[in-house]
Amino acid sequence: MLLPRLERIPYALLPRLLHFALAAVAMLAGCVSSPRSTPPAATTILVSLDGFHPDYLSRFEPTTLNALAREGVWAAHLESIFPTKTFPNHYTLVTGRYADGHGIVSNTMRDSELGYFSLGTRSAVVDGRWWDDAEPIWVTLHKAGLRSAMYFWPGSEAEIHGIRPDDYKTFDSEVPGLTRVDWVMEALARPPSERPHLISLYFEDVDGAGHRTGPHGDETRRAIAAVDGYLGQLVERLVAQDLLDAVNLVITSDHGMASTSADSVVLLDDFISLDAVAVTDWDPILALEPDGMALDTVLARLERMPHVSFFKKEEIPARLHYQDHHRIPSIIGIAEVGWRISSRDYFQNNRARFDGGTHGYDPAHAAMHGIFIARGPAFKEGIIVDGFANIHVYALLCAVLGVAPAPNDGDLEAIRHVLR
Repeated sequence: MLLPRLERIPYALLPRLLHFALAAVAMLAGCVSSPRSTPPAATTILVSLDGFHPDYLSRFEPTTLNALAREGVWAAHLESIFPTKTFPNHYTLVTGRYADGHGIVSNTMRDSELGYFSLGTRSAVVDGRWWDDAEPIWVTLHKAGLRSAMYFWPGSEAEIHGIRPDDYKTFDSEVPGLTRVDWVMEALARPPSERPHLISLYFEDVDGAGHRTGPHGDETRRAIAAVDGYLGQLVERLVAQDLLDAVNLVITSDHGMASTSADSVVLLDDFISLDAVAVTDWDPILALEPDGMALDTVLARLERMPHVSFFKKEEIPARLHYQDHHRIPSIIGIAEVGWRISSRDYFQNNRARFDGGTHGYDPAHAAMHGIFIARGPAFKEGIIVDGFANIHVYALLCAVLGVAPAPNDGDLEAIRHVLR
């Protein structure tokens, strides 16, 4: 069970609350931001609910998540980076860098020296050279003499800057949710000298259901109930061990989910021969290089495609922070939310796969937003705050854990008001 549930604070009261909160935080600023010389008293548990949109909290009313939100800090949304896909955004959460800063520019990408990367390519996922453009939180902690246990977090299986988490697991989607909760409790039960200061927990259920049946589907509702149940078990076990108020829970998601339909698909080979382009990423972000045809000619043909905006790499809108890495191809196409991109052959053989949902679109669209909920001794109680960008989460974690952050694109001042 959770602590007594607080009434939801009306949005109209937020300006007054923030006025007093910011005044209090200003008095404590030095304490919050300065690195500790001893380990933090509270372990932080970082949870990712892949593909969890903030609307799910009200639409499906998950009991545990809503109670945690009311008792701690509840952000209106968490804005993802571009592209709004799993690996780029998970790495942003733990590095504070945009994709063109940390180098994980999509779930699927190519590198002139390293070759091909995808979520299912084990040799690439565990190769630290794909990941070492940025410093993840577990490396930051290691440098400060603190411990981490990163369970299924993208990047945690690779040796980055010569360092791995103190504990990690090889991703296996067949591992039951309650087994993952067991891992957290086992880590917390270790002797103080071996206990992690940061533990991650990852659930992919909601994302998979959202892809298959869309954000409004019954399978998505059932997946949300399942992950809420896992979190409920975690909370119950923390209460039983008298640990609920001694740990910081930070619950995030990497992106949201948009409804899609097989009736809203554009076919690349209706506009250009597939032999004239080398496609790295397809849907709903089309990433490609010309192959035997001049770039401007390729672009002119692609620009006839409806529902997709095409850009040369150097002309991608600056707000997307997606110009300055060598793994970003020469041409990027961004589909309108709800539209998808395919080849004719793949679409004809897999039409049903386009009915459901997907993500990857422009992060400014509300459908791509994720969640942020935080509860524990480091965080304020019972407040709702405006949405903020996920590039700030790394700096926040560093402040909570008492370590100096590596260079990053975030700013603790943007979200310092969530801290006590």
